[in-house]
Amino acid sequence: MLKKKMLETYFYGRAFVMWAAMSAMVGVVCGLVGGLFAMAVEWATHIRGEMAFLPWLMPVAGLAIAGLYRLLKLPLSIGTDEIIKTVRTQEKVPLAMAPAIFLSTVLTHLTGGSAGREGAALQLGGSIGAAIGRALPLEKAGEKAENDALRILQLCGMAALFSALFGTPLAATIFVVEIIEVGRINERALLPCMVSALTAKFVALAIGAPVEAFPLAAGLAEAAAVPLMQTIVLGIACALVAILFCSTMHSASKLFKRLIPNDFLRIVAGAAAVIVLALVLGTQEYRGGGMDVIHRALLGEAVPAAFLLKIVFTALSLGTGYKGGEIVPSFFIGATLGCTVAGLIGFPPALGAAVGIIGMFCGVTNAPLASIVLSVELFGSEYLLFFGIVAAISYALSGHISLYHAQIIIDPKMGHRD
Repeated sequence: MLKKKMLETYFYGRAFVMWAAMSAMVGVVCGLVGGLFAMAVEWATHIRGEMAFLPWLMPVAGLAIAGLYRLLKLPLSIGTDEIIKTVRTQEKVPLAMAPAIFLSTVLTHLTGGSAGREGAALQLGGSIGAAIGRALPLEKAGEKAENDALRILQLCGMAALFSALFGTPLAATIFVVEIIEVGRINERALLPCMVSALTAKFVALAIGAPVEAFPLAAGLAEAAAVPLMQTIVLGIACALVAILFCSTMHSASKLFKRLIPNDFLRIVAGAAAVIVLALVLGTQEYRGGGMDVIHRALLGEAVPAAFLLKIVFTALSLGTGYKGGEIVPSFFIGATLGCTVAGLIGFPPALGAAVGIIGMFCGVTNAPLASIVLSVELFGSEYLLFFGIVAAISYALSGHISLYHAQIIIDPKMGHRD
């Protein structure tokens, strides 16, 4: 028995060291790539603000993006859904996705497409993690065990890139182990993903990657009966708008493909629509990620219709072929929605914006645990109960819709399926 216990301890210790080393390796690579990517997107956003002619070049950037995907023999529609599918099926992830999404996301932000960064993070990280996994001499303990190891390394890459971009390693870890199959968490991936996410965060900081700060004042509300009831109203609003956002994104993509089958014509048409709409509105605030608008909402200032306009701009951009992701736009939508609704119901608008960010993130990703953890990493723990309530309400009422078609909901949220 003693010998058996010693052998078990040895094998567990060896597995721990092996996974820590492999996860750290993924974290270093993804931290470098993620840090450079964050700096590139920040540079693109800054340059666009300095050079007024760049937003007019959005059609040219669109042609370059469509041409790049054609050159790399990748369908223009390939994205985060394919990464989520390959985590389950272990089909080979095209390594060409990494440079394609990197360059195309920078071009999108440089010329004012309404997009985020996390879609690029999950695609970059997934392709890098899968490539490292296939290059490592994994133990040949059978095809199932090898595929499981590859799956975990792919999740490590996704968590690492997400962490490098947003600086939230714990939320990144919970997010990637939670979103693949809602209702079933891959606990085996927790340690490797955490190591990768932490490593990537510190590597990205070491090379000078920007740190995104979300200002939120203290003492805005206490956990009393009325504010908590108001939070329920905000959760309901987030769930309804999450359904609207996801439905619009899915419908827009299908509609644009049906109306304009040619990738090059479709992406130019999307750019033209974005340019014209911005001119009609007389503002460029709905182009790019819109972090300035998010920060103003967190100070209690938002245009009432901003969340609806951001949905339209994002659908026109991502639905026609531009690249980036929907999470930062969902932050924009949630912040402006929460700020607006909070003002109507007597809730502090700044706190309403923060609550709206978490509620929308949860509603569109079906990741309640990651949402609650994200709230602490972004805003601290003072308002944790408010964030927990809005995440629970938004998750339950948003139904079985998601930004990601490939996401599987194992058990019905409210005891039945849509």
